[in-house]
Amino acid sequence: MIYSDKTIDLINAAEELTSALSQSETGQAYIRAKRARAHSAQAQDVIRDFNRIKEEYELVQRFGRYHPDYQTITKKVHEVKRALDLQEEVATFKKAEKQLETLLGQISLKLAGEVSPQIKVPTGNPFFDQGCAGGCSTGGSCSCSG
Repeated sequence: MIYSDKTIDLINAAEELTSALSQSETGQAYIRAKRARAHSAQAQDVIRDFNRIKEEYELVQRFGRYHPDYQTITKKVHEVKRALDLQEEVATFKKAEKQLETLLGQISLKLAGEVSPQIKVPTGNPFFDQGCAGGCSTGGSCSCSG
């Protein structure tokens, strides 16, 4: 690719945008929550427990209901997952992560929409996903216009 002045301007604008995002209230809340989760001994213990039981669960899943420990491990996974979700630093981090994800989705939609309203942006949030869902290339009926 040959870089034109416009391309260099776009790259510089993207760098400014990333800096603005990380300095924004949402970005700073995410960074603080991530740091708090990493430095919380209680959060790390619950995360370690969850990862351990998840490995056991994956081993049991190879045999499914026929494994002798299927019910026990499945119940334990749910219990540890609940403990993980309720742990204060983990819950705060997940909330901050979701807010940052929403902001990034809105920015992605704005950028794509400036080029063309038909551009699909996978935001992971059905509220923001729009465009020609399923359309022409997937064998469905084409709802794209333009």
